[in-house]
Amino acid sequence: MKVHILDDWFDTLQGLPCFGKLSKHDVKVWTDHVEDTDELAARLHQAQALVLFRERTKISRALIEKLPDLKLISQRSVYPHVDVQACSDHGVLLCSNMHGGTPSYAAAELTWALIMAGMRDLPAQIASAKAGHWQAGVGKTLRGRQLGLYGYGRIARAVAGYAEAFGMNVVWWSSGEGRARAQADGVQVAPDRDAFFAKSDVVSIHVRLKPDTHGIVTASDFAQMQSDALFVNTSRAGLIVPGALLDALNAGRPGKAAIDVFDTEPLTDPNDPLLSHPNLIATPHIGFVTEDEFDLQFADIFDQVNAYAENAPIHMINPEIWTNAR
Repeated sequence: MKVHILDDWFDTLQGLPCFGKLSKHDVKVWTDHVEDTDELAARLHQAQALVLFRERTKISRALIEKLPDLKLISQRSVYPHVDVQACSDHGVLLCSNMHGGTPSYAAAELTWALIMAGMRDLPAQIASAKAGHWQAGVGKTLRGRQLGLYGYGRIARAVAGYAEAFGMNVVWWSSGEGRARAQADGVQVAPDRDAFFAKSDVVSIHVRLKPDTHGIVTASDFAQMQSDALFVNTSRAGLIVPGALLDALNAGRPGKAAIDVFDTEPLTDPNDPLLSHPNLIATPHIGFVTEDEFDLQFADIFDQVNAYAENAPIHMINPEIWTNAR
């Protein structure tokens, strides 16, 4: 098959062990990012299969309509960036391994790094030391403080393990179904939503972005937080009401935020009011950006390409396409 891989910004995949899985295919790797639909369609006009780097490129109906040879989109995890109905309307099969039971340890580790950076104010301390000013303020010890984890899923449970090793008190909040699972597992669930935000020294959100989770964190949630609390988001920016985090930081509740995700990505404007906020620690959506995680994820993605080529597709999101084709 003619396989096109989008958005491999650092040309990483070709050096990983999993890339050998595509040895029987005609593969083109694109190492830059293109937003314009017409330009993207011109690049991909011969593609039979698209391999996606998570949500880096939006696969719209307008794009799909310009790719008559496209038969397969292969990716991993959730797919809010893909117009599934447009795929189905044009006979394009979407395959995505939802990797049930397997957390992204890379994302969990970055979450913990941001918690450590925020509570010890590491960016400011590093900058001060390098500028010859030595110490720059006083941080906070994690032991004995409360970590509020919003979302009772795989990544959050991995983060909880790190927190417990550091002696933190872990408290949970989630959907009704998530809270029920947490209570059944015997972990500590906050008595109510307000208490969850008000009593936590650190709040970290770990929820999949779906239509019913857009904007689940609101201005009133932030208003409940302590003035010296830390808010962490390595999941998706869309989980927060637009503008609410910036307003909250300006209001001083929470006192600080550490985030890996933004409404616009890539965000390259250093003057963006959120990115440039003095009480924000930011990383450029690197939660899953490790060689180990790439090799794990793309092994699954390339297996999906091979399975399709062998007429035995796996992890189908719109299986009616395959059923009708046969």
